Amino acid sequence: MAVTEKTYHDDLAIVREELDKCMKCGNCMAVCPVYGADRIESAVTRSKIAVAEAILDGELELDDPQVYEMLFNCLVCKSCMTACPTKVNFDRIMLALRAALVRKNGLPWLKKAIFSTLKHPKLFDAGLRIGAAMQGLAFKTEESGKAISPRAPFARIGGPIGFDGERQMPSLSITPLRDRVPEIVRAPGSTLKVAFFTGDSLNYFYPDSGKDLIDVLTANNIEVHIPKGQNCCGIPVLVHGDIDTVRKLARSNIDTFEATGCDYLITGCGSCGGAWQHDYVELLATDPVYGPKARDWSKRTYDISTFLTRVIKLREPKGRIEKTVTYHDSCHLKKSMKVFVEPREILKSIPGLTFKEMSAPDACCGSGGSFVLSHYETSAVIGKKKAEDIQRTQADTVSTGCPACMMQLLDNVHRCSGRQDVVHFISLLAESYRKER
Repeated sequence: MAVTEKTYHDDLAIVREELDKCMKCGNCMAVCPVYGADRIESAVTRSKIAVAEAILDGELELDDPQVYEMLFNCLVCKSCMTACPTKVNFDRIMLALRAALVRKNGLPWLKKAIFSTLKHPKLFDAGLRIGAAMQGLAFKTEESGKAISPRAPFARIGGPIGFDGERQMPSLSITPLRDRVPEIVRAPGSTLKVAFFTGDSLNYFYPDSGKDLIDVLTANNIEVHIPKGQNCCGIPVLVHGDIDTVRKLARSNIDTFEATGCDYLITGCGSCGGAWQHDYVELLATDPVYGPKARDWSKRTYDISTFLTRVIKLREPKGRIEKTVTYHDSCHLKKSMKVFVEPREILKSIPGLTFKEMSAPDACCGSGGSFVLSHYETSAVIGKKKAEDIQRTQADTVSTGCPACMMQLLDNVHRCSGRQDVVHFISLLAESYRKER
């Protein structure tokens, strides 16, 4: 991308170069999860590119209701980019279109209200703590103790967006991860210190998985810094076109992690890792202060699996885990961070663990952040396909490297009458280390 005073987030015309690459060949049809569920041409990437061209040529309006629906009927999963012979960066096109729509009409009131809290971390944190304290009014704990599901009458009201009585999801933690651990967790004989970007999901929904990640790092003699001042990575607002908010979050996070003086930044979520490796660099490309900082952190950001297997030498796990495990590739972890071999290496290194690959491990699970709420029926079709693929492996555990995928898998495995546990792959490694002791 040529250096300009703006990025494609600010000027839709900048993506014209990407649009011109598209041959309209239709290879994207074979891999698009939305097309696979809806079977309509408007769901396909090439159709969205044609609409973008018409918008730039003045033949269509961004806020036309049909255009609006087409723009948001997309997971931005990047699957189409893996099958594109001309390497169209469709994620840039989609993000540019949504940002242009927000510049034209502003955010819908509900999105604006939700996203505004991210600019005020204390308010956001207080809201989630209140939600955790009061969730028992609307949700009940399942017999397994591993999930919650909607109570009546909330289950009847929430049915259209998937919050029916069958819905299973993780509970909000009363004590978030960053309140459970000190800001610096030291390790005996440590020679490196890393900063852990927890993201919101590991902090509020899966703090045990976050603690497992910290324990694995210290078991490998790594000092871990978990700054309490860190914010949301911003990807949830980026995909809705709120560029001002995501840039503010990016600058705040960079300032927070600069202060740690750490050698590396570690993530346990593909969306968060992709933000640091790629999105912050592109969002801040023309910022004379934060642009260079973003590029520096991009080079020092690693998914936990890559750090353990490529940057340091993973301490061999010795505790036996008698489980049959399959692995789901999250879209952002594989397609943004290019991480897919490393988690499998870790799983296969665990004594007693039997690894079984599913037939389409990198097929999108249908979560897409808020997509599961705004397009629940489509998301459910995609999620069912994934759950059925998991069932065919006859594994008793499904692992992944993305907390949002964990939420989607938990619900859809349950709906398909599956009994698999859904875990972050790092938790299995942590369990092996604990069994050694």
